[in-house]
Amino acid sequence: MATLTVWKFPDPEGADRAVLALQSLQKQQLITLIDGATVSWAPEAKKPRTRQLHNLTGAGAMSGMFWGMLFGLLFFVPLVGMAIGAAAGAAAGAAADVGIDDDFIKRAREEITPGTSALFAMTEDAVLDKVEEAFAGRHAELIQTNLPSDKEQELREVFA
Repeated sequence: MATLTVWKFPDPEGADRAVLALQSLQKQQLITLIDGATVSWAPEAKKPRTRQLHNLTGAGAMSGMFWGMLFGLLFFVPLVGMAIGAAAGAAAGAAADVGIDDDFIKRAREEITPGTSALFAMTEDAVLDKVEEAFAGRHAELIQTNLPSDKEQELREVFA
């Protein structure tokens, strides 16, 4: 089963540095990075910059729609028009199907603010002690995961 985690960093470049660490771990076969995206929000910007980690071709096109829908829900909430509202409702329903609920959306909006960044990563087969070593000193804060609560607590302890 894939694990979706969202990590917040206290600066706009933290998520991009974390991607490099994940890619290095993947080359060493210590984690499988299925897909991911970053959000980087410069302190003076009105909205964040988002970037998908994989190309938008083939299977990536589907995940691109997912990330686009998710980031649309998080940062560009539509306020006008019933058609837009209906589309947002359908998108919210699709997000719920992969374990993203209203509480997650609310928390992400509160946590990912100007001057911060976030890494949204879908992974499998992580060797936690090696991942912990790679993330040491990065000041990453886990703000969401779809892991069972006991595994989530274990992950939080590893990165505390």
